[in-house]
Amino acid sequence: MPFDVEAIRADFPILERTTPDGLPLVYLDSANTSQKPRVVVEAVEDHYLNHNANVARAMHLLGGEATEAFEGARATLANFIGAARSEEVVFTKNASEALNLCAHTLGARLRPGDEIVVSVMEHHSNIVPWQMLAERTGAVLRWYDVTEDGRLDLDGAVRDGLLNERTKIVSVVHVSNVLGTVNPVAQIAAAAHAVGAVVVVDASQSVPQMAVDVQALGADLLVFTGHKMVGPTGIGVLWGRYDLLAELPPFLGGGEMIEVVKMSGSTYAPPPHRFEAGTPPIAQAVGLATAASYLSDLGMDQIAAHEQEITAYALQGLATVPGLRVVGPAEPVDRGGAISFTLRTPDGGEVHPHDVSQLLDARGIAVRGGHHCARPLHERFGVQSSTRASFYLYTTRAEIDALVEGLNSTVRFFSRDTSAPRSRRAAR
Repeated sequence: MPFDVEAIRADFPILERTTPDGLPLVYLDSANTSQKPRVVVEAVEDHYLNHNANVARAMHLLGGEATEAFEGARATLANFIGAARSEEVVFTKNASEALNLCAHTLGARLRPGDEIVVSVMEHHSNIVPWQMLAERTGAVLRWYDVTEDGRLDLDGAVRDGLLNERTKIVSVVHVSNVLGTVNPVAQIAAAAHAVGAVVVVDASQSVPQMAVDVQALGADLLVFTGHKMVGPTGIGVLWGRYDLLAELPPFLGGGEMIEVVKMSGSTYAPPPHRFEAGTPPIAQAVGLATAASYLSDLGMDQIAAHEQEITAYALQGLATVPGLRVVGPAEPVDRGGAISFTLRTPDGGEVHPHDVSQLLDARGIAVRGGHHCARPLHERFGVQSSTRASFYLYTTRAEIDALVEGLNSTVRFFSRDTSAPRSRRAAR
């Protein structure tokens, strides 16, 4: 099917909204959370209205329907990411929980002096759990640096012996939520496996944007989240090689993750149920499977091509805004649809990202200002925070034009009085 953006937008009722001032909504914050097509919302509604029951426990009609829908969703997601079997898919409440699950279960293997490797471009969700694990076990946390153009410094890592016989875990992001950089995960995984390390991949920004084959990627464990891929909030996915999952201990204890419980001790269910204690996100799984099917019907290759085209157009437009500096790759090569930037007036005054966001919001343009849960990366580039515009399958060129005009207007606004501070926050 041809990729028709206007036809796709018709599937998303929220994109028809206007602001209280009657301006059209320009939603450029999809790296944070994507909008939902009507079909996903209706799938969740239908489940609650017609099939609602708990899974695996009830021997009645609704229980059977709910269980079939939940396990069917698992199979759909497994197929979507190229898993070898559906039992390799574990449902969590989000990617952060999935990464904490990885850190907790893999941590049982660590000893003092072992090394965990991440990168400076990670989301806090892929830094803090490993820091906590290092504190508990006496392991050492090390990281890949980035180059000035926002790529992982692989040459520096080799020079510094970042991966070595002490490396036990390597956990990296596939696509940066700040820089948009697409990392060479297969290359990193091969190097990590050569020293016997387990590879964890945060694919929260890549699974929604491009075709991801977990087996071809070379990961051992991989996480992503539903709300960034036109799916519901409150659900994430952990994929893992089945043999590895079968070796790992449970993360949480409770119902459904057990095999036999006695007062003297318990045994645990095989994957994936070992890692799904308690009532799982049933309706959310149904909605996420519908989201995956929706994306598959559009074609992940076409979605990726649109993302590349609209990102290239945005980079060209942003290059015309005086004082705008892109943080990360400035060329549309090996990058996703998130562009972070800083803004200065012609005389060098800083415009705080929160002020940029507020002025754009007054025009109906939704972007994000802050450190985007990646403070170490901002420190690496010497900036306190940035503004981020992020695009997806429903983003149009007209919306990019509105962003560029809004930023030009912002520069003009803060250039009116050269004797005054450029921003109430920058003046502090």
